[in-house]
Amino acid sequence: MAKRLSKIYTRKGDSGKTALGVGGNIDKDSLRICSIGEIDELNSAIGLVRAHNEEKDIDRLLSQIQHDLFDLGGEISMPEYQMLNEEIIYQLESYIDKLNSNLKPLDNFILPAGSVLVCSCHMARTICRRAERTIVLFNRNEQKPHLIAQKYINRLSDLLFVLCRFFSNFYGCEEVYWESRHVR
Repeated sequence: MAKRLSKIYTRKGDSGKTALGVGGNIDKDSLRICSIGEIDELNSAIGLVRAHNEEKDIDRLLSQIQHDLFDLGGEISMPEYQMLNEEIIYQLESYIDKLNSNLKPLDNFILPAGSVLVCSCHMARTICRRAERTIVLFNRNEQKPHLIAQKYINRLSDLLFVLCRFFSNFYGCEEVYWESRHVR
């Protein structure tokens, strides 16, 4: 495999533009680049979750998700290029169903609290939701929207929510339920 990053700085981005995977330059604050950046931030947040998690099956799942997110960013970087398909959405749904099957139903909203792992996972979930909002806006302005990306990120945020609950249960921390000061 050829070395891709022999020189880290090129000064080409100093003007506020960056290159796409298929060539050509684009503004760094475009919706395309913002979508890619938020996917990258999400990937980093999932790396943090992995650093705190010790359950091997979940680590393998999160590792695959990190690779999928990298593919997703590449897909958005290259208009008309598709690496992911509907099958990946069904896989996420299968993981959600499996993890959720052993959790008690929620009667109330939960707060992002309990342990460093649970809080890290909630942070990844909220970054995922932000990425989703940006991708929805990006897709709205595209002639050929990346609908798989939009569906994948939506489903991933659901999976991350269930993972927060799974981690609380697996590691024996109490879920922290929301209590409005106006209802107590």
